[in-house]
Amino acid sequence: MSDSYITLIKGGEDEIVEKKSRFIGQIQPVSSEEEAQAFIDSIRKKHYDARHNCFAFSVGSSMPTLRFSDDGEPQGTAGKPILEVINSSGIHNICIVVTRYFGGTLLGTGGLVRAYTEAAKVALLQCETKLIQRLYPVEIKLSYTDMGKVSYILNTKNIDICDTVFADDVAFQIQIPVGKKDEILNDITEATGARAVIAVGDEIFG
Repeated sequence: MSDSYITLIKGGEDEIVEKKSRFIGQIQPVSSEEEAQAFIDSIRKKHYDARHNCFAFSVGSSMPTLRFSDDGEPQGTAGKPILEVINSSGIHNICIVVTRYFGGTLLGTGGLVRAYTEAAKVALLQCETKLIQRLYPVEIKLSYTDMGKVSYILNTKNIDICDTVFADDVAFQIQIPVGKKDEILNDITEATGARAVIAVGDEIFG
């Protein structure tokens, strides 16, 4: 399982014109094949008079389900290029539909691949994404004397302190990426002479 992946927060839309043919890229976050199909169906209904509504989608963060369709375009000229845009972006749980209104001029195989690729890319630029990481929630209890040392370590490792509780001692609530856990906790233990009490929770995505 990957330690991180990119997910779509907000979809987007944009278009290009190639030799009078309009290619409209439309993107939406999806969490299942059913949601992806519902989005595709909605675009087909919206653009019922278009020549083609080609699509690709990726669902799932680990070994994602991948589907694509050329929707009547020559094989390999539409759906697969759209899927390549998805794969190269690293985004999961995403559906892209590119609608084509034919402009009267044939583009050829290479021209179609370029047009569908570019339409998907420009629509992707209108979207909002977020990096999702595998994290460990961690509570660190330490003395006021050790507070500065631990704060310095967390700052240099780019770890934000989610919450701080001040009582007889200090408690930091943090989230550490899976790949950095051992390194950071070892540094804290060493810096505090093992005085810090560290409690690691179950792995989460965030």
